[in-house]
Amino acid sequence: MNSFKKIGKDIQLPLAAVWMMNSISEYKGKEELYTKQSPQILNALVEMAMIESAESSNRIEGVTVDRQRLKPLIIGNSKPRDRSEEEVAGYRKALDIIHEKYNNLVISPETIQELHRLSRLDVGDAGQWKKKNNEIIKRHSSGRIEIIFTPLEADKVPDAMNQLCLSYQYNLTQSEYPPLFAIACLILDFLSIHPFRDGNGRVSRLLTLLALYQNGYGVGKYISLERIVEQSKETYYESLNKSSQNWHKSRHDIMPWFNYFLSTVIAAYKEFEQRAGQLKPGRGAKTQIISHAILNQLGEFSNSDIERACPGVSRDMIRVVFRKLQKEKEIICLGKGKSALWRKK
Repeated sequence: MNSFKKIGKDIQLPLAAVWMMNSISEYKGKEELYTKQSPQILNALVEMAMIESAESSNRIEGVTVDRQRLKPLIIGNSKPRDRSEEEVAGYRKALDIIHEKYNNLVISPETIQELHRLSRLDVGDAGQWKKKNNEIIKRHSSGRIEIIFTPLEADKVPDAMNQLCLSYQYNLTQSEYPPLFAIACLILDFLSIHPFRDGNGRVSRLLTLLALYQNGYGVGKYISLERIVEQSKETYYESLNKSSQNWHKSRHDIMPWFNYFLSTVIAAYKEFEQRAGQLKPGRGAKTQIISHAILNQLGEFSNSDIERACPGVSRDMIRVVFRKLQKEKEIICLGKGKSALWRKK
């Protein structure tokens, strides 16, 4: 599609991007080392990433659920109670497919439609290309609505998605550019086509995870890429807006988006190295994660702060670690009750 048309013509990767890709390659080697040496102790990170990914990717789109329902919905077998919970549970199903079958999936229009169907749980037009033209808008606090991008027309979507997937596969095997660049082009073009009526952002993040997996970058299994995107949401939209200008004429600048994409992957690998490096065999991985979250708090903090930092861990286990660290005089309680604040001693 349009980003791939520029490859080999007027694209020169800046030195900063090359440095970032070299850093990612180094982190990738460390990831392989951790997964070979200590596969069992990383299971806690997988569970946490699953919960954070389903929560963050939906929250970016304005879909939220009670935090106490997240673990039962995503890790347990709890049935959704409303539409928001259905969408979170559906996203988890899509994540399951990617985690378990990424080697057998081909990035094709059919796969992309299936990811959309799963994340939308068969409701309405789930898994179907849009039937009407749409616009990407920005609502200002004053109430003014600004059109920031006009995606591809609905009648051109089927052919465009087919061309996009073919271009991506071709550039993976034939281009001199690295896979990370091809993945960034794939996602930018997907978002510019905007092939679905709703849920394009969620599918783009699932597609990112799948493409990274297939090219040997498995960090998204242990660290939620969706959470990192949510935490840098303003930069995400800014870089996407810059790179989509003149996209229809293939005169756009890919680099703002590519740099953002690389920075997201690096942030995930840095966090993975930090978390995985603290897990020691022979001790409970979740206990270690909770202890690290508590002992790395700045100033005063509450039980809720630690629950947010450790979404895959039960409230009871967090209380046990709090009592243990209090007994060891690592932390002190500043009040009474569930809302009491704590501080490192």
